[in-house]
Amino acid sequence: MWIIQRILTLPAFSNGIRMITREVIETMPEIRDVDCGMLNIFLQHTSASITINENADPDVQKDIQMALGKIVPNSLPYAHTLEGQDDMPAHIKSSMVGVSVDIPIGQGRLLLGTWQGIYLCEHRQTSHRRSIVLTVWGKKRNNME
Repeated sequence: MWIIQRILTLPAFSNGIRMITREVIETMPEIRDVDCGMLNIFLQHTSASITINENADPDVQKDIQMALGKIVPNSLPYAHTLEGQDDMPAHIKSSMVGVSVDIPIGQGRLLLGTWQGIYLCEHRQTSHRRSIVLTVWGKKRNNME
């Protein structure tokens, strides 16, 4: 079993859904050395989330963001308001979407579906830098362990 772990720190950006597939692969080039394994992506924050979704039509991300805003509006009478009006709704959206995903690796590549990409969902209005723990484990290619 081979295990590698790195931190990916993304530049700050405000409310929206941003594809990070390229950044993940660039940060963890050892994926190409894995014959069979897994990549865990864990976001170290409580007001953003990680998801896998369609990477062909950017309207999908706009619609997801719009729907989350309707489901969890900023206008509810939240008790937790110390960090701003958008903070508590961001925590709820983060819990709903999640802060971790696992992606299988096979023959040196992420086994994402044809139309799938990895996305960071920033739920706060102000820009924030986000840190993501990337952990790859598996069997090395060419039967090396």
